[in-house]
Amino acid sequence: MPPKNVKEAKPQVSINRYSVLPLTLQSSLPMSSYTSRPNGPNGQPLSLPPRWLKCPRKGDLIADKFIPFKTPLDDKYKSQIPSSDLFTPQMFISIVNAYKVKLGLWIDLTFTSRFYDKTIVEQKDVNYCKFQCRGHDECPTDEQTQLFVNCCYNYISKNPLHVIGVHCTHGFNRTGFLICAFLIEKHDWSVEAAVNAFARARPPGIYKHSYLQELFRRYGDVDDTPPAPPLPDWCTESDDTDDDGNAINGHNSQSNHTNRSHYTGTSNRGKPFMQGVSGVTTVTDFNKVRHIQDTCRRLCHWPGRNFPGSQPVSMDNQNIGLLADREYMVSWKADGARYMLYIEGENECYFIDRDNTVFRIDGIKFFKRKEFPKHLVNTLLDGEMIVDAVEGKSIARYLIYDIITFEGQEVGQTDFRRRMLCIDKELIGPRERAKTENVIDRALEPFGVRKKDFWELRDTHKIFEDKFTQHLPHEIDGLIFQPVPDKYIAGQCNVTLKWKPPTHNSVDFRLKIVVEDRPGMLRTTSGHLFVGGFDPPFAQMKATKQLKEYNNKIIECTFDMTTNQWQFMRERTDKSFPNSYNTAMAVCHSIKHPITKEILLDYIERHGTRVAFKRPFNEPHSNERNLMPPPVVKVARK
Repeated sequence: MPPKNVKEAKPQVSINRYSVLPLTLQSSLPMSSYTSRPNGPNGQPLSLPPRWLKCPRKGDLIADKFIPFKTPLDDKYKSQIPSSDLFTPQMFISIVNAYKVKLGLWIDLTFTSRFYDKTIVEQKDVNYCKFQCRGHDECPTDEQTQLFVNCCYNYISKNPLHVIGVHCTHGFNRTGFLICAFLIEKHDWSVEAAVNAFARARPPGIYKHSYLQELFRRYGDVDDTPPAPPLPDWCTESDDTDDDGNAINGHNSQSNHTNRSHYTGTSNRGKPFMQGVSGVTTVTDFNKVRHIQDTCRRLCHWPGRNFPGSQPVSMDNQNIGLLADREYMVSWKADGARYMLYIEGENECYFIDRDNTVFRIDGIKFFKRKEFPKHLVNTLLDGEMIVDAVEGKSIARYLIYDIITFEGQEVGQTDFRRRMLCIDKELIGPRERAKTENVIDRALEPFGVRKKDFWELRDTHKIFEDKFTQHLPHEIDGLIFQPVPDKYIAGQCNVTLKWKPPTHNSVDFRLKIVVEDRPGMLRTTSGHLFVGGFDPPFAQMKATKQLKEYNNKIIECTFDMTTNQWQFMRERTDKSFPNSYNTAMAVCHSIKHPITKEILLDYIERHGTRVAFKRPFNEPHSNERNLMPPPVVKVARK
């Protein structure tokens, strides 16, 4: 039996050895919330949920695992329901038992607790789990979807023969959306197959177009969204209440608001830009956010729905051999924040961060070299924002280190030297001319724009020298090794390498402060560290007073080999998601088999320069400037 009266975890999580599921997912209310209240708060009888009475009770089994059903109503509603339409929690459990299967998990998606007493479910030896999803025109958020998917996956992995019952108020839109999401993410179903399977099991299926559209936007192509089926006959009542019977004030505006919120992501709405940088604001307009996100993914040829930027992999003793196999250039890894920059046109420039949040840029212009001073259009850049300390002042600068599209031309499909030439000639050059001719006033711009320099691989040792590091006005976090012959690769790029000193190799975790209270044992508190794509805690660390402040936040940690423990470095306010499991494992491999500075430089000296030296000096883009060591940075220039 699951534990009774487990209070909902707010800042912390409580776990005991009887729990089947993480109790963060089991939001329980006091029993008094359900019992001794046959009437509403004003003594009036509780009304039936809208459109509930003639709504079909349940659907068929989906993928041998899920049964969708409408919310049962307990005895306090009995006087309002004809006997032919009764549907109680006990009735649903009896129906499932008749299938000769074990109902092991009951998931409640309604945004209220008034429909039935959850202890009725628990007393039948069924685990109860509550996700409060608003419904009406608001789809489950990304976070709610991931919680649902992970909850079901955890339960199924431990109880493969049990089935899961899922209900919202009517058992169609919220229920169908989340069941489809699970089938797509964990069973690799196509979005079309998942939607059709749910429709067969629970006719007519998901009948709200906004829910179908969001499913296809997240998991397929939004242009392939099918039309919503006709409303079922029982769905005839007024729509001035939400699906749970809560009044909606200003129906039209509310619908518009919620329809937008699930595209921008509730966690990112109002997200601030990097601290210390002015002139940049979060875009909240639904259509604009979706347009910018879709455009960037299309220009990067990225099939996913997440951030499309290229991601390097950690250097280790296995992939260091790439430095001998192909031509590389090297640059320093700045301790800044990653942003792509999309130039749609004049007064239409946007940053996109790793959470896919879109920010509008005011006061920055980019000009056409051949049609100066006309403004650039349809150009997508990649880079990082840093804040330099210059003569006691903080100066924000955006460092461009790659380009994907220039005025609609796919320069990202060319080699890296050509892309660097394009940045220098078509982005930086016209801006320098604009400064000289007083077309722009750099002092009035919110931040500077520079090209990030790369040098020949054999000059790597120069980046470690004091004459470079002491004149660089921001911290160096490591090195980036960029393959020269390759095109821009969206997503993880296994041939672009990042090197960090062994002491700086780190993983970004999501921290959960967990209180463990086992019978016969002292109560303990620890920090559980989670990564993406892996359900159990990846690791644990001691929950200090300082660490407790970062509960449920993304934190960067390094591994101390002397104590064999993860150590807290800082909170990652620029990220909303932890590193993936594969990334974390790669970092762990590099920690276990470290590439020290001495090993790196020795390998480059003995092996890494062979390809570069074979390049003829008279070949295009092989000019003298590229063969010189890194210049001393002149910090006075803004």
